[in-house]
Amino acid sequence: MVPKATGQRRLIVSTAECLQYPRLPTPQISKPLKTKAARHLSINYRLPISFRSGGFRGNYVEKLGEMGKEKKSGGCMGWFIVLIVVGAIALALGLTLRNKFHKGDGDAPVPGPPGAVTKKYGDALKVALQFFDIQKSGKLEDNEISWRGDSAVDDGKDAKLDLSKGMYDAGDHMKFQFPMAYTATVLSWAILEYGDQMNAAGQLQSAKNSLKWLTDYFINAHPEPNVLYIQVGDPDLDHKCWDRPEVMTEKRPVIQINASTPGSDVAAETAAAMAAASLVFKSTNAGYSSSLLKHAKELFTFADENRALYSESIPEVQTYYNSTGYGDELLWAASWLYHATKDHTYLDYVTGSNGESYANWGSPTWFSWDDKRPGTQVLLSRVSFFDSKVASNANLQKYKKTAEAVMCGLLPKSPTATSSRTKSGLLWISDWNALQHPVASAFLAVIYSDYMLTSRTQKIHCDSNSFSAADLRKFAMSQANYVLGDNPMKMSYLVGYGDKYSQFVHHRGASIPVDATTRCSDGWQWLDSDEPNPNVATGALVGGPFLNETFVDSRNNSMQTEPSTYNSAVIVGLLSGLVTSSSVVTSFT
Repeated sequence: MVPKATGQRRLIVSTAECLQYPRLPTPQISKPLKTKAARHLSINYRLPISFRSGGFRGNYVEKLGEMGKEKKSGGCMGWFIVLIVVGAIALALGLTLRNKFHKGDGDAPVPGPPGAVTKKYGDALKVALQFFDIQKSGKLEDNEISWRGDSAVDDGKDAKLDLSKGMYDAGDHMKFQFPMAYTATVLSWAILEYGDQMNAAGQLQSAKNSLKWLTDYFINAHPEPNVLYIQVGDPDLDHKCWDRPEVMTEKRPVIQINASTPGSDVAAETAAAMAAASLVFKSTNAGYSSSLLKHAKELFTFADENRALYSESIPEVQTYYNSTGYGDELLWAASWLYHATKDHTYLDYVTGSNGESYANWGSPTWFSWDDKRPGTQVLLSRVSFFDSKVASNANLQKYKKTAEAVMCGLLPKSPTATSSRTKSGLLWISDWNALQHPVASAFLAVIYSDYMLTSRTQKIHCDSNSFSAADLRKFAMSQANYVLGDNPMKMSYLVGYGDKYSQFVHHRGASIPVDATTRCSDGWQWLDSDEPNPNVATGALVGGPFLNETFVDSRNNSMQTEPSTYNSAVIVGLLSGLVTSSSVVTSFT
């Protein structure tokens, strides 16, 4: 066996004897080796060629048999030979395992409570959460954004509803339910997985306050079991104006889905958001949590029993957030409802015929406001990792295997790694809002890595290679670090973080001075102005770089400089996972 670093007998020889030979460090093994390869290596003390020849005289493997013939006083030479052999064995074993399993900087032990906060990520998390406050609609509470005030306080009035809360989608003043609900689901997920880490960074309450601002709106937007208001504002009218939300005067009509004009995708996404949020508030506001869960169940039933794409039922919404399918949202919502209720009806739903129809097992895709399959695969992997009673379900295992395939596609050294990357290693899928996919993917990667650590899962398999939780975390960090300034532009794509970030964010409120008097059309001067924004859109995650890693900081370049609330949700989730380390809970309930 390779000797341990401690607990060994000390060989006492004279100083003169020891000075004749170089000192070798004592080999160390930090934890038992349990893999088949390690067991094999432990009984085959074959040294690499480099250790059997160059630099040392003679073959010390062959001389091991002669050591017993020496007199018992031995001297330093015999022990020196032993140390060489032992050191070589340890090094050979370490190199072999490293090459076989492609581990990063080494697997950390299962973490306990949150450790020390990494300042970079803690500071960035605080910045990122502020964009939710910037995007809030309605009568603001405890407002700390100096250039924001009350706005859209009459939203929903024509329908005799209070739809004043919620958040504006991006740089405009629209409230689109589909991406807004996704924002709430992801933010809830981040809090559920990393609430203790958010708390260690002093940001948990801010995250929960922003979430409740959204879910208050969702409750009011769902006045009947089969009715959900899914849009406030007319994008054609809204986009003819460039004004501050506090002074906008354009009409703000509302759109609903119902049994006659259904929308399974947006209804199910809202159900997912409310189910996930019910878990967030369960321990601190039980009545509110129960209300959210009631709405979630009703919306899921409505979505499931009235199957249709909302963008087909209401063609005018196709221009902005056209949905490409509703099956992924149904599975996503059922998965969240299972976590919220432990009702096996929902687990049967995702593992039965609906899973067969919509899960697309074995085919990784990109997590986004439109495609929830990767999120569902990772979320249901949590069940496989931590609930032994149902983990053997064959179709549940298919979700986990597909989640593993997603992870393999992200890891740059994996045989199945995607080639869709910039030269500096950023995942890059689209010109528009380029940072959405890498940040969302990194969020899933850090979650999956923590599932592995907490469940003591040593590796995932990517074809013939294997990778550790540390590899996934390293990938997630690489994407976060790129966003925060480790990129060819040497700029932060998170506004307000670092010394260099976008000065011309495509955002109406940020671009117009607070004391300016503007109406709908005369505000365009501020869009076209050559001056930097007078107000900093702190926390905005802008669209990001082109494939060649350039960035044109222009207010008219909405492709690269426009932020969105759903971008903020995934960057908050990613930073929350990286801000420190801790075990994830094995159950949300």
